[in-house]
Amino acid sequence: METHLRSLPYCPSLGFLRGAFTRSGDDDSASTTLWSHHFACPFSQWTHDVYFSILPDKDTQVRLEMKHRKEEDDLYRKFARQREEEEFKFKEEFREEWEKELEKLTSRFERELANKRKKPDEQKVLTLRLQREREDLEKNLTVRRDKKKESLTRKLLEHERAATAALVEKQSKEMMNLINEKRSEFMRAESLYIDDDYQTEELFPYPSNAPAPQPPGVAKTDIYHDPLVFADIDQIAISVAQEDQKTFTDLVRMLIGRCGSDVEKARTIFRWITVKNLSTMQFEDTVRTDTPMGLLRGIKHGTESYHVLFKRICSYAGLHCVVIKGYSKSAGYQPGVRFEDNRFRNSWNAVYVAGAWRFVQCNWGARHLVNAKEVPKPGSKSKSDSLRYEYDDHYFLTDPKEFIYEFFPLQAEWQLLKTTITLKEFEDLPFVRSLFFRYGLYFPDDNTKAVMVTDSTGAVTIRIGMPSNMQASLIFHYNLKFYDKDTDTFENISLKRFVMQSVVGNVVAFRVHAPCSGSFLLDIFANAVTPREYLTGEPMKFKSVCKFKIVCEDLQTVMVPLPDCASGEWGPMKATRLFGLVPITHQDALIFAGRELECQFRMSRPLTDFMATLHKNGSEEKRLAKYATHYVTDDLVTFKISFPEEGQYGMDIYTREVNSMGNSSGNNAEHSNEKHLLTHCCKYLINSSKRNQI
Repeated sequence: METHLRSLPYCPSLGFLRGAFTRSGDDDSASTTLWSHHFACPFSQWTHDVYFSILPDKDTQVRLEMKHRKEEDDLYRKFARQREEEEFKFKEEFREEWEKELEKLTSRFERELANKRKKPDEQKVLTLRLQREREDLEKNLTVRRDKKKESLTRKLLEHERAATAALVEKQSKEMMNLINEKRSEFMRAESLYIDDDYQTEELFPYPSNAPAPQPPGVAKTDIYHDPLVFADIDQIAISVAQEDQKTFTDLVRMLIGRCGSDVEKARTIFRWITVKNLSTMQFEDTVRTDTPMGLLRGIKHGTESYHVLFKRICSYAGLHCVVIKGYSKSAGYQPGVRFEDNRFRNSWNAVYVAGAWRFVQCNWGARHLVNAKEVPKPGSKSKSDSLRYEYDDHYFLTDPKEFIYEFFPLQAEWQLLKTTITLKEFEDLPFVRSLFFRYGLYFPDDNTKAVMVTDSTGAVTIRIGMPSNMQASLIFHYNLKFYDKDTDTFENISLKRFVMQSVVGNVVAFRVHAPCSGSFLLDIFANAVTPREYLTGEPMKFKSVCKFKIVCEDLQTVMVPLPDCASGEWGPMKATRLFGLVPITHQDALIFAGRELECQFRMSRPLTDFMATLHKNGSEEKRLAKYATHYVTDDLVTFKISFPEEGQYGMDIYTREVNSMGNSSGNNAEHSNEKHLLTHCCKYLINSSKRNQI
């Protein structure tokens, strides 16, 4: 059979969608598509060879790079001259100002001294005063000089960054033009081998010119669902990051020589930058441009950032990429802050892959080494197998509907949304972190804003939805403190006791009751753990998923804190998720009881050593211990409480699981009756009153 190029899925290296050779007469359904297999296809030697066939020959690309490097050399020399000139000018201005002020001070001293020539004591006082005033003048001028120099340095750096970005923009276009010429030659040649009955509208060449910004037609999960599909590509980036390259041409060919799609190209560049940990790299004071570190001299001088570097490397790979400027809810931002100055100005990228513009934020995607105290030196191979590079996959090809929660472009079209929002609407969006989206969380209520205002009783509720696949493993916690000061207590009582966290179905709710008028900061944390991990009783690390500013303008009701129970959610849902303990009598977190209460659960797996503790404001826990008992009958556990007086109580329930590993023979016998640590199971809020008695 004859071999033809047919229906190739999208590949910018080729100019159409990636696929494989198919023989005439084969079923077209056998073709590998970009999305259906989520890049699971192994790299083929054919893909590798074709990739290099569409690139300019290496010497041609290097010649263009050397031309660009000379332009950069000229630009950096210009920067150096400007800095020297500004430094000289600044020093002269400061010297003139110092001499002028010192002359004023000296002249005044001489006039006053002339009036007191016959009084030696007064002359001595004047001399001491002159000395003090001279010292004060020097200090004040030094402070003014340092502030002015800092401002001047900042302005120079901003100018240099803008000039560098403009140069990279020009050079990227030239590199893209060079690659497009070669790609066009390849396409013209390959068109001779396409079947006559081939539908040309099915051919989607990578655009020669950057398309206008438009919302992507498919979501990120339609391109890939699990970052593990990039395991081989990521490993290439990690390996290349440990080596030295003297040219971007060499670097890019090492990075993407085995890539079979434009998404994979963007991915390996993204991972190389996040692995390289550019923010912590050490540079010598004098670094030559023809050395590996000279390749990243823009990082050394602060004139080139992650996003400019990403754009530069993308051009060598033949990928359209833009730098987008705007605002971000970055370090130091709190919900409720307005974007009125340049404090939160930021930049990021959009790269054209998979037929659409998609967001990339290399700086926020960069993480750290795990199981390693320091970054290995370039070229070092030792212990590389024991290193695991952490990064945040959320910031690679982020969906616009999620990206807009943290980034607001100055140009509305680069929101990549079908319906754009205003800066005010961006400020009002809840302040969420990447983990919020990684866990698939969402806000079921449309009125959830960054700033939540309480009612007249000081109450407001924030609800967060969970996907069904995460309900069994997600655990939430929170922290409440005053908004404008780092204080988390009110009248020596933890502000946590003014928040009731509960879970009903797939929604976790945080009911805040402000103890006084004012503003508060609610920080909500989450972690995904297995029941086995939770039952060990070991401390768990929680990371912030979202923050809210809580505003209580006028409190007309005196709020009392919740009983001092263990932290975390109220209600039996936690017991069911983590312990398999199913509530029979009370499914809600709040119980209305008389003077006595029976609370019953069914065990779905063996548990032992149950314990219940009561808490009541104004009462000691030890005094209440005798009022809570329990008994176990088969798989039923019943807690019986006799309340000593009416009021609001909190009941904590603890237990642990019996580890029934193996049988009674061999080493397993030692572990057959091993017990986990006593672990908090759940808690209830109980209002006891005779009026509730049936």
